[in-house]
Amino acid sequence: MFLPRPGRRGLRFWGRSAMSKKLVKVLSLVAICWFFAGCKQQHNSSSTATMLIESSPTNLDPRIGVDAQSERIDSLIFDSLVRRDEHFNLQPWLAVRWENPDPLTYIFHLRNDVQFQDGRPLTSADVKYTLDTIIQGKVISVKANAYQTIDRIDAPDAQTLIVHLKKPDPALLWNVSDGGFGVVPAGSGRDFWKHPVGSGPFAFVSQEQDKDVVLRRADRSWQPQPSIENLRFAVVPDATTRALELQKGSADAAINALPADTVYALRKERNLQIDSGPGTTLVYLTFNTRDPVLRDARVRNAIALAINRPLIIHSLFRDQARLAESVLPPEHWAWNGSVAKHDFNPAAASALLDRAGYTRKADGFRFHIGMKTSTDEGSRLLAMVVQQQLADVGIALDVRSYEFATFYADISRGVFQVAPSRWIGGNEAPDIFRYSFSTASFPPHGANRGFYANARVDQLLTEAASTADRATQKTAYDEVQTILADEMPAINLWYLDTVLVHSRRLQDLHLSPSGNYDFLRDATLKE
Repeated sequence: MFLPRPGRRGLRFWGRSAMSKKLVKVLSLVAICWFFAGCKQQHNSSSTATMLIESSPTNLDPRIGVDAQSERIDSLIFDSLVRRDEHFNLQPWLAVRWENPDPLTYIFHLRNDVQFQDGRPLTSADVKYTLDTIIQGKVISVKANAYQTIDRIDAPDAQTLIVHLKKPDPALLWNVSDGGFGVVPAGSGRDFWKHPVGSGPFAFVSQEQDKDVVLRRADRSWQPQPSIENLRFAVVPDATTRALELQKGSADAAINALPADTVYALRKERNLQIDSGPGTTLVYLTFNTRDPVLRDARVRNAIALAINRPLIIHSLFRDQARLAESVLPPEHWAWNGSVAKHDFNPAAASALLDRAGYTRKADGFRFHIGMKTSTDEGSRLLAMVVQQQLADVGIALDVRSYEFATFYADISRGVFQVAPSRWIGGNEAPDIFRYSFSTASFPPHGANRGFYANARVDQLLTEAASTADRATQKTAYDEVQTILADEMPAINLWYLDTVLVHSRRLQDLHLSPSGNYDFLRDATLKE
């Protein structure tokens, strides 16, 4: 990784060009060694596509697994009731339609042509069983929190499911959509994860912890049959090793799994292709608004103005990101693009701090604040950059890095002043505002870890939750985003691009902003 060298108003980076050249040289030397050792490029079977992943999925029972690998692989094996389109509208899937006759009732009408991969028909009884086992604790799952508003579920016939709520829940449809939800056969027990059976386009074959997961094309899927016969998800924790596997041809793809400099170096490999597009993963800084200094919105806004986001995107991410002014991505139907922008302006930041009563002292600093990060190299480098930029406006940022478990425990309890974090998928649902900024979502009941409190925001979120009318919800969410951009309980920094590095034999790829594995449904293998 390259290191920052202090500049007056920004950052100058040295060592990046040398590092990229060094990486290319290392890759070339490895290739030469293989050649002289008599090794040929390794290729996968013509019927198997190999995808590189950073870690094993924790649990392929879709009722339990919540990590990214579990949910993304599960979305190929299982089906949800509804699916998100490119604008994050919810579209029919297993449910061909649904009704919301009152705020406490949802009626889903299911397809009648769906079978599980073992031949059993999928009916409303399976959907009811899936939800009941989560809600009633028959399987131990953190997903139970997402369904706390459900009172009971009825399945009056094979194609009808009725969900009765205790109170209005605008997140219900999102909680039965792709990624976070998959229907399992009725009777599936706690050991279902050992050999999961779904109704999706790929069927489970095997899993070996810390090695791989293997899927095959499903024969009975109601969906269009994939072109690829077999999928192998190979676990390779080290980024450099992932790059080498791609270069030598023993793997076909890695999505959002390589550093920007590595991707840049691999552009010179003739057997590889790089596809990218706008992504939804949000990187942000959150403030503890109970802190004596940070409770002043002028201070929080000043910090936002003091951070040169375009420079960081260019220097640290090779321009593989775009600026963010909202938690929601710009493609979302509820996104508000008219909120206050926070362009880099250190003079305005200094003026705000002066008006807030924080003038520079003899040492040139106004005050000290602490930033906690994990030991992840990217987080620590970001903290170093922000530390330098805040120093230019007289803020001394004290950075402390902790092992992830400790870091997360502290952040979850609100034991921090400033902390970097990111949303991966969670910010695609408008309910993210309730989960992150409602006073009802203070830890441990939600992710309002900065203890932000605004009565108007609470009122607007209640209004949005009490109706299914899209126009009314949009009006409420627009005002919420306006308030958050003014009061700045968190700084939305940027959305990371979705970047897929793949072999040229893997073709016909259609990337999702979410960075999931849906592109494998339509992809083809060409020799």
